[in-house]
Amino acid sequence: MLAAATLAVWIYLAFARGAFWLCREGDDWDSPSPAEWPSVAAIVPARNEADLIGATIGSLVGQEYKGAWSVVLVDDESSDDTVGIAQRSLPEGYEQRLRILSSRALPSGWTGKLWAMKQGIDAALALAPRPEYLLLTDADIVHASDSVSRLIRHAHGKHLVLVSLMVKLHCESVAERVNVPAFVFFFRMLYPFSWVNRPSSRVAAAAGGCMLVRTDALVAAGGIEPIRAALIDDCTLAKRLKRHGPIWLALTTRVSSMRKYPSFADIRGMVARSAYAQLRYSLVLLAGTVLGMVLTFLLPLLLALFGAGMPRAVGFTTWGIMAVTFQPMLRLYRLSPLWGLALPAIALEYLVFTLDSAYQYARGRGGVWKGRVQARASGP
Repeated sequence: MLAAATLAVWIYLAFARGAFWLCREGDDWDSPSPAEWPSVAAIVPARNEADLIGATIGSLVGQEYKGAWSVVLVDDESSDDTVGIAQRSLPEGYEQRLRILSSRALPSGWTGKLWAMKQGIDAALALAPRPEYLLLTDADIVHASDSVSRLIRHAHGKHLVLVSLMVKLHCESVAERVNVPAFVFFFRMLYPFSWVNRPSSRVAAAAGGCMLVRTDALVAAGGIEPIRAALIDDCTLAKRLKRHGPIWLALTTRVSSMRKYPSFADIRGMVARSAYAQLRYSLVLLAGTVLGMVLTFLLPLLLALFGAGMPRAVGFTTWGIMAVTFQPMLRLYRLSPLWGLALPAIALEYLVFTLDSAYQYARGRGGVWKGRVQARASGP
């Protein structure tokens, strides 16, 4: 019975969940240029990003964009030289493209990133000309020189209110090679990109490292304030924006993250920061997730190694399907196909991280980022 159930789960995932594992949704589009290029402003919240901000700002101010283009950097109470490095990273002649704001004190009920984003958006909307699009991007993201032009062409050509790219994540350390491809794989499993991109589907998601938003849609959705406490702010914003028009989510190798996760503890912190928030801080959903991950990822391996007869054959078959579905993501990150066999163990690791996320929340340490606790069991 259990062997049949786990096989049925993977038949569904492989053939009926939006072909999430095939990685078909890329940014290889070739949309026509608009007759008149709209004005665009990038919003970059940054807190203690001295190691990364120079490359990020350099890639943004140097965009080969034919329309009005500006960058708003919001310094979120950095204690390092984030601002100084950002200023020194400007190519000669591009100084007017960058505006730097110092974030005001963080109000109760806001996450630091969203409070910085709100201030940056407010400043951008006061610019002349008023930007028709806003690029919401992170302080660790490097953009190809034609990134904004390509995003605008796609958004304009398909009349999208949001175009988001799942950027290529840093994947060099052992911890990154083990976990990063699986992180993107699990994200696509939760939010099949083909469903996200279908206007008739209720599935909505985005990747916060790179989100081009149409300004009028963001204003119609109430701006940032309605999601001010969201830890998974990108997907929350995407859900609100999809009510106002079609959205698009794709993979890319042209925009990348410089954020490094050298150790397994760093990966744990990244996952645990928001995993329990994904479950809406519900013990019932946590229990369901534990049972679901055991059935989906661990049981096939256990049946293959310790079962007998037909259950063992089903275990090997299911484990094989699992490994095959992981291959396109492994190719994207240029890793050996043998990593596909390790997916059950990697899933177990993510399950432990999810349990740790719930534990940290219970002890009042949920959502820790850059020294701030952003989710408390006793919080508002």
